[in-house]
This record gives sequence, C-alpha cells and structure tokens, in this order.
Amino acid sequence: MKPAILLSEARARAGLSQRALARRAGTSQSVVARIELGITDPSSHTLASLLEAAGFELTVRLEPAVSVDKHMLEDLERILSLTPEERLLEAANLSRFEAAAKRV
Repeated sequence: MKPAILLSEARARAGLSQRALARRAGTSQSVVARIELGITDPSSHTLASLLEAAGFELTVRLEPAVSVDKHMLEDLERILSLTPEERLLEAANLSRFEAAAKRV
C-alpha cells in the first residue's frame, strides 16, 4: 500500500486532523499534507512515527513477488473460452502434473 493512502487512512480512522497528527508526531502539518498528497515519499522511520502518533503500528514482512511472464498470458484466450467444468478439469490436471513433478 502506498504511504499516502496508508497515512491518510490511519489519520481518518484515528479521527485526527492533519494538524493534530503533526502535533502528536512532533512535525508540521505541511509534512503530513505532502505525504498524503503523494508529493513526498517518507522514509520508513518517518512513516512509522506518524502512524504511531495516530495509534497504529507499521509492520513489515517479506513475501515472494508475484510475477506474470508473457508466456503465461499466451494461453489466456483459450482458457477463457473454456466452460467452468473444463476449467476445473484443467486445474485438476495441472495440480496432478505439479504433484508428479515434485516427486521426481
């Protein structure tokens, strides 16, 4: 999620004005406004401090990136032309194939 949206949502959920949040965080209202407008991209420390002042905690975790290779999209038209039953059969076949490949 973008810092602008995250901060704006946290501030709204806390029922704070930009000025009140800035006061709690020890910064200026213009800093909060520039972040919420997407003009400034805050450091993780600044964002965490502002969120904490709004009563929230910023947590970070690593997740594998989802990538879509072009070759995966080449079969899209064919898949979309299948009936729901044919799509389920295709998914079951793929699942069996992946399970067999993992055993090898």
